[in-house]
Amino acid sequence: MEQPALSPLPLSTDESRRSLRKAVRMRAHLRDRGTTRFEIDVVDLSATGFRAETSFTLWPGTTVWLTLPGLAGLEAVVAWRDKYRYGCAFTKPLHAAVFDHIVALSNA
Repeated sequence: MEQPALSPLPLSTDESRRSLRKAVRMRAHLRDRGTTRFEIDVVDLSATGFRAETSFTLWPGTTVWLTLPGLAGLEAVVAWRDKYRYGCAFTKPLHAAVFDHIVALSNA
């Protein structure tokens, strides 16, 4: 079965961002449909998405659920992949208070 082509990396300039992005470093869990969850490292976060690193293979377009300490799973879609790095977009943007709480957890 042929694998989908890798999506190009998105522009990384501040002007191309739709919302404030914060550097974080935290362990979390991710799962896709029908799969057991696995660990990832979340390396940055915005109200509309996150960037993560993991050795587990996911393909752009895959729906996933991100579980951060103390929070319910957050639904997202894999937007791009570059080897072991992934960019994911939340299906519903994070509330500002939830975003601030996650950033504070990562700095604790």
